[in-house]
Amino acid sequence: MPRWHNDTINIVFHNIAIRPDRSRMKQKEIRVGIVGANNKEGWAKDSHVPAINGLLGLKLAAVATRNERSAREAAKTFGADRWFSDPFAMIRDERIDVITIAVKVPAHRELVLAALEAGKAVYCEAPLGRTVAEAEEMTSAVGSLPTAIGLQGRHNPAVRRAAELVSTGKIGRPLNARIASPTLGFGPEVPVAHDIFNKSSSGANLLTITGGHTLDLVEAVLGPIVEVDARTEIRWPIVKLTETGEQSARETADYVGVVGKTRSGAAFTAEIEAGVPPENVRFSLEVRGSDGWLSLTSDHPYGFQAGDLKLTSNVAFEPPDAAAVCGGMMGAAINVGEVYAQLVRDLHAGTYSTPGFEHALHNAQLIEAVRRAAECGERQKTRSEDVEHSRARPKRFSNRALPQKASLLTRRN
Repeated sequence: MPRWHNDTINIVFHNIAIRPDRSRMKQKEIRVGIVGANNKEGWAKDSHVPAINGLLGLKLAAVATRNERSAREAAKTFGADRWFSDPFAMIRDERIDVITIAVKVPAHRELVLAALEAGKAVYCEAPLGRTVAEAEEMTSAVGSLPTAIGLQGRHNPAVRRAAELVSTGKIGRPLNARIASPTLGFGPEVPVAHDIFNKSSSGANLLTITGGHTLDLVEAVLGPIVEVDARTEIRWPIVKLTETGEQSARETADYVGVVGKTRSGAAFTAEIEAGVPPENVRFSLEVRGSDGWLSLTSDHPYGFQAGDLKLTSNVAFEPPDAAAVCGGMMGAAINVGEVYAQLVRDLHAGTYSTPGFEHALHNAQLIEAVRRAAECGERQKTRSEDVEHSRARPKRFSNRALPQKASLLTRRN
């Protein structure tokens, strides 16, 4: 059962927490616990920790890693109150309200289901599960609990402004779009720890990660995708493991090309390319409308979702809103910070505006349609209605302990 009767909410997220100026605090903090915090490296360290530190009202309450030593080190480095070598013990801790899952995809299911069973709000990295079936199982277990999925690119202020230009007709009727989505990862040489991305059983690869983020951005700007054609290739069937020099067979595509159509009638092409040298990584989404055009660009080596984006257009527009938080590795906290800010608003208002597990399931179904299109060479219709979050559920959840004001969404100085 949900534990929203607690006096405060605790959130489980990755890594560091700078102590807030409590004289400025008007509300009790939402406390986060991160499964998969690592003080040496990782996405949690680069993005979640500085995002949590940058927002008033959030506190890193606990971290959990695979052993006592690394958990102690992470807690000390990140300023967490508690550490756990057993993530399930942390999940059961009633002093934590929100659990962030920042581990490899094969471990998501067990941890997510445990957190939901414990009545916690959950923020999980994308993809949600290894398969559509796993995503369906986790989504079915949500009930009325708040969730968030790590498809953070759509939350970027420039993306929100671009979507506004399209939806308000500022560039006219959207005609077509062209997307180039390169990434440094999944190349001909990878660290041993990344060999998991070469194996289809992991559910974590170029298509499900970079492809999932890319097509989610298309939908954020242009609306639901209704059909896709696709081509995938394995350009490096044997990859080198950098630390050992050993070879590993790649089972998943390192190139994805998608041609599709959105419900608005706009056609698009998306080229998702792995193994691009960092100096050559440049993401772009260009939309042509009947009365104008717009462009979103990024040069983050890990992909557009990992950093800030720039919006340009031949029509006048208000500058994008300031990000709720900045920082992280090359701005990696910006988009993750926007997810947290929206989740915090929901937790205090009792609403469900943050894209959560239903959205993650839709994304998994969309990626599966791309996989089928590439495999059989035939155009695939998509379950576009799922992106509208049409599954019946309460529009608000009961949270009497939390104030209804979201004044804690103030950037820390």
